Amino acid sequence: MFSSFVDPRKTTMPTAETALPGRSQAMAVTGPHAVFGTPLTGPWPGAGQIQFGMGCFWGAERKFWSLDGVLSTAVGYAAGFTLNPTYEEVCSGQTGHNEVVRVIFDPAVLSLEIMMATFWENHNPTQGMRQGNDVGTQYRSGIYIYSPDQQAAAEASMIDFQARLSAANFGPITTEICESSPFYFAETGHQQYLHKNPNGYCGLSGCNITLYEKP
Repeated sequence: MFSSFVDPRKTTMPTAETALPGRSQAMAVTGPHAVFGTPLTGPWPGAGQIQFGMGCFWGAERKFWSLDGVLSTAVGYAAGFTLNPTYEEVCSGQTGHNEVVRVIFDPAVLSLEIMMATFWENHNPTQGMRQGNDVGTQYRSGIYIYSPDQQAAAEASMIDFQARLSAANFGPITTEICESSPFYFAETGHQQYLHKNPNGYCGLSGCNITLYEKP
């Protein structure tokens, strides 16, 4: 059962002034992508990229590496203030970062509409700073875009999904749609976690509502 006794520091965004300072050294990225066998850091000539926050990034990454046209995925931290944060720092609520999956994709194969449907349908975007029993600023819903067409697709799909949610008596969407900020790789053990640990924890749970069907 979800507990109401939560440290308020975990659910309140810090400011740039109050966030942990972090460090100048980037997280070491080792090994190829466990599913695709390709380097996690690229390069990917001609590819598109976008970031999604849907709660715990383990399950979110699996949803996206399964799509045709995805060239690579990585989990990490974005939309916060701390430089090169660690997982423990992000979980403290004192970095402002969200747990995200960065998706590298072939735009000739994978449409933005399919990615938006994958995003909206596989989590509950109305819960603010949590997903189910996962509580904290790092579990907020977010789309972090790199281009005007991504922003347009994100905003249009949010309007459509809100109509479907409202028809099913869900509340307002709390998803943030922002220009991409620096992406900091998570530790190697988090990358493709559910491929390496098939029975590992996955907290993703949608609202049983699809995006492109009428309410």
